[in-house]
Amino acid sequence: MKKKTVLITAGPTREYIDPVRYISNGSSGKMGYTLAEEADRMGMDVILVSGPTNLVPSRDIKFIRVSSAKEMLTAAKKYFPKCDIFISCAAVSDYRPAKYSLEKIKKNGSPLNLKLLPNPDILLSLVKSFKQFRSRPKFIVGFALETENLIANALAKMKNKRMDMIVANNPDSIGSVRTSCALITKEKIMRFQNIPKIRLAKIILSETIISL
Repeated sequence: MKKKTVLITAGPTREYIDPVRYISNGSSGKMGYTLAEEADRMGMDVILVSGPTNLVPSRDIKFIRVSSAKEMLTAAKKYFPKCDIFISCAAVSDYRPAKYSLEKIKKNGSPLNLKLLPNPDILLSLVKSFKQFRSRPKFIVGFALETENLIANALAKMKNKRMDMIVANNPDSIGSVRTSCALITKEKIMRFQNIPKIRLAKIILSETIISL
């Protein structure tokens, strides 16, 4: 049987304002890296595209490090047609500065106004480009961080981005080794409280393999 190839995006992105300052978020990348390690343990070919983290993947994992949302989208587009499974786990910055200052912006006591532009939605950009690819993943998993209406908002994203599965959680899971979440497929909703991320990774991948 041909080995399955899984493409995973993980970690935060950084959108630089000047050489030392940037817009980012508190994502540690633990969920994405845990998924990558578990997929590798299950015998899959793993491609991990990651924003800046302190984590190091196993040698068997093909590792692409990026910084910005645009860099992550470029890398994901390259490998998207080659994978059987795509897991969009990265916490991508929604906005980027309209202008980048080549020099460190000096503090002068006055307010600093930043104009922000929306970043591309990586998963939405990929699914809208299906016709450009000779092949596409057989199964797509996404993540949604919500502060309200967890299930309703996740279901809307799942439909809009043509996912086969979505994992919806709240900000309490950021940086932790545990999470409380809802795992939603087209057939069912599974709820978990304070589950170790390694256990959740096993469930996500097992449910994915069953559906292929």
